[in-house]
Amino acid sequence: MSDRPVALITGASMGIGEAFAVALAARGYDLALVARSGPALEGVAQRIRAERAVRVEPIVADLEDRAAVERAGDETEARLGRVDLLVNNAGFGAHGHFEALGSARNLGQVRLNVEALVALTDRFAPAMLARGRGGIINVASTAAFQPVPYMAVYGATKAFVLSFSEALAEEFRDRGVRVLALCPGATQTNFFNVAGENAQVGRFRTSEQVVATGLRAFDRGRSSVIDGTSNRLLAFSPRLAPRSLVARLAAQTMKPSG
Repeated sequence: MSDRPVALITGASMGIGEAFAVALAARGYDLALVARSGPALEGVAQRIRAERAVRVEPIVADLEDRAAVERAGDETEARLGRVDLLVNNAGFGAHGHFEALGSARNLGQVRLNVEALVALTDRFAPAMLARGRGGIINVASTAAFQPVPYMAVYGATKAFVLSFSEALAEEFRDRGVRVLALCPGATQTNFFNVAGENAQVGRFRTSEQVVATGLRAFDRGRSSVIDGTSNRLLAFSPRLAPRSLVARLAAQTMKPSG
């Protein structure tokens, strides 16, 4: 094992996860990169190895499967030892009528966006606390700040991530472990290939911009941060109106066409 710090990044094969991998390698972290796609993960790993003198370990796992979450944790510790920074980025959103999406997609969002995130936090936070140092970055969303009709499960999972992260940040504040909820808005990633372009609200930001915002906030000890000025306005403006009205207006924006 090297003396370099170790970061475990989920959803690391593209988008925000890949951008985190590149940025943390530049900071001198060895990396455990977790995602479902082996070829895509290996491509990211080869790119980073060519540019940085760090270890990069691709770990193929479908984190909707709880057993795969445990295996990813086991493999990370076996290959790289301790985890100093956990980046829970893996997640997906489904756009459409709740009943039409079906239980597999609805419950899959809960398993990946919430259960896997909590399980990995539970796996690595105790050792960080025992050492008195470490960090966790959980990728939430601007969807966390209001009800999101036609993406009801996704919005609820991200509200959970925001609340969970801010609570743990306060619990861990005086124990050497930082926790951040990073809340992007529309970002140029594969997310909208899954959720659909109709799920977009606001202007697209790049994954690199999102990660830069997140790492600045993490360095400053923030418990949450929203990426982008326009996204901050979009996230906070609903607080000025009754939630029932906010949900009704959101439904008009998010209602699927056809």
